[in-house]
Amino acid sequence: MATYKLFLIACLVTLSSTIMIKTCSASRHLLQQQPLPQIPNMPIPTTGLPPLPSTLPQPTLPTIPTSIPPLPSTLPQPTLPTIPTSIPPLPSTFPKPTLPTIPTSIPPLPSTLPQPTLPTSTAPFSMPTLPSFPTTIPSLPTSFPSIPFFSPPPTTTASSP
Repeated sequence: MATYKLFLIACLVTLSSTIMIKTCSASRHLLQQQPLPQIPNMPIPTTGLPPLPSTLPQPTLPTIPTSIPPLPSTLPQPTLPTIPTSIPPLPSTFPKPTLPTIPTSIPPLPSTLPQPTLPTSTAPFSMPTLPSFPTTIPSLPTSFPSIPFFSPPPTTTASSP
């Protein structure tokens, strides 16, 4: 069934390709026999502006002098402030600042300092009672069940080299 569908699709593709090729070659043959119509010369579309004249008026540029005019020989001299050459003397009497007086001796410490008051009655310390433990240790069983995996290997006499 699948091969039948593939065969049918291949036939349809071949048939449509053949028809398209024949149609294209026939239209080409007709176009070659018929003369092309003459297209009148169309004016180049403009953006709506009138055409520019061939000779535009040249704008006049300002002339730049090539030589710098001379500076005037007599410029007004600025008046400079006069700087005194001698420093005026400082006044000989300034008001004296009042400084705080620093004591030269340390005051004596009091000979009797108040003693701190200690608590006089304290509860005597008592040891808490501990729980009683048994004094005898139970005896361990003397025979345990034998587990082959955990049992010690049999003793063998090994010869030392």
